[in-house]
Amino acid sequence: MRLLLLHGVFFLQCVWLSQQQFPRLCATTEALLSKECCPVWDGDGSACGASSGRGFCRDVEVSDLPNGLNYPFSGLDDRERWPLVFYNRTCQCASNYMGFNCGECQFGLFGTNCGERRESVRRNVFHLSAAERRKLISYLNLAKHTVSQDYVIATGTYREMNNGSTPLFSDVSTYDVFVWMHYYVSRNALLGGPGNVWTDVDFAHWAPAFLPWHRAYLLHWERDIRKLTGDFEFSIPYWDWRDAQGCDVCTDDLMGARSPRDPNLISPASVFSSWKVMCSRAEDYSVRGVLCDGSDEGPLLRNPGNHNRNLVPRLPTAAEVEFTVSLRDYDTGAMDRSANFSFRNTMEGFGNPQTGLGNSRVMGMHASLHIFMNGSMSSVQGSANDPIFLLHHAYVDSIYEQWLRRHAPEQTQYPEFNAPIGHNRQYHMVPFIPLHRNIEYFTSSKDLGYEYSYMLDSGTCVISEVLSPYLELMMEAWPWLLGALVLGALVAMTVAAVAVTMTRVCWGAWPWQRGEKGSAFHLPEREPLIISSDSDTPNYHTV
Repeated sequence: MRLLLLHGVFFLQCVWLSQQQFPRLCATTEALLSKECCPVWDGDGSACGASSGRGFCRDVEVSDLPNGLNYPFSGLDDRERWPLVFYNRTCQCASNYMGFNCGECQFGLFGTNCGERRESVRRNVFHLSAAERRKLISYLNLAKHTVSQDYVIATGTYREMNNGSTPLFSDVSTYDVFVWMHYYVSRNALLGGPGNVWTDVDFAHWAPAFLPWHRAYLLHWERDIRKLTGDFEFSIPYWDWRDAQGCDVCTDDLMGARSPRDPNLISPASVFSSWKVMCSRAEDYSVRGVLCDGSDEGPLLRNPGNHNRNLVPRLPTAAEVEFTVSLRDYDTGAMDRSANFSFRNTMEGFGNPQTGLGNSRVMGMHASLHIFMNGSMSSVQGSANDPIFLLHHAYVDSIYEQWLRRHAPEQTQYPEFNAPIGHNRQYHMVPFIPLHRNIEYFTSSKDLGYEYSYMLDSGTCVISEVLSPYLELMMEAWPWLLGALVLGALVAMTVAAVAVTMTRVCWGAWPWQRGEKGSAFHLPEREPLIISSDSDTPNYHTV
């Protein structure tokens, strides 16, 4: 543990076990040849914490139910039947535990024995105070410049590793492990030799697992930031981009303004101007028939708004979000980009956000943001290089949560078979270790220990919503109220104080901390009511 100063913020950096694929302890010749990834938990010195009943080293069970027709091969790609190409035995954790060695708690659980349930709240990024914004940027920059102590990335296929006898792995930063994960899950299938690739495959996009996979991805990223910084109160903020006229988060106190010297670069006043990207040259990898090796590939690029407006005329509207959430079926038809009246396909951006018809020539919802950014974020495989990716996907996840609460789907709504490869209900998410099945994240965020500020449904929020309009009127009229009876003034001030306090409880910020224009007092965030409950196709297919 050490004290660090970064971007004006002091904090403790802690080294903890991480959660993602290829734990360093399993990236050895011995582990690959034995096909076993069951590291020791230091808490009791036994594999998977077995001596403490946390978990056991078990055979991996994969589903043999048929996949869709988009991928007509077998035994060619390392991601098929994940993770069996690399490991057929992993730690399977008991009850409240998780992690590649069962040394962690399930999401939303804390404490020595993982018996304490806590709920974190993800807030609108514009509701963060100046200090909280600085902290967010510091944490991102720390993750970008701290080499991961616990896991590595694969730079070669299992065949290139001589079936495990010659491990090919590389060190990268904590942030870049997640960049690599998003690249790896969405990359083309390498069929052997230069230029011999299959492009119609993606284990986290274009099909049902899109939303569950990114939900798990954000949870792991959030957890790793907490471990790295020692700040267990940290939550990913979201960017509510409905009806936005431009990149509202592209300011130097957030994700970086446009450089005055080059519109494709980030302002030198932002730390993100010094960031280098990796895994961003998908076409080059395909031509050479290789994997991304984690090398530096130049600066972070972004030129928001200077994109192809035939593909994305504008950013999504509140009405389009409401239409999308209103669609009853999670997925339909072939469960791919052609799916009609599919919540998932419309949310992902391939269903028209006004009609629900698939294979839309105009990109909407989630995909439209990526195209709009017109840079590193606009290529599916390299999109996670841009930190805006996290704010964007946190809001996408919140819309997914709206849909789950409004429609309360049975788990049978998630397809059991015939979805594109990687997307069936029981398929293990690529490239996670510990293993997660898609269906495990087809559930409310409440079950996973987090909420969104605008969805808080406690009675205090109802009080706040009722009182806020009166509060605003009273604050505008307060000079005239001074001439009224003293008792009346006191009552008015008391009601105002209660309303402000309730607003603070519900929305996670005082009204004047929200960065909103106009009066110092505003109504809470407005959302649709929810029950508590290589052709002309764009390069960016979806992220």
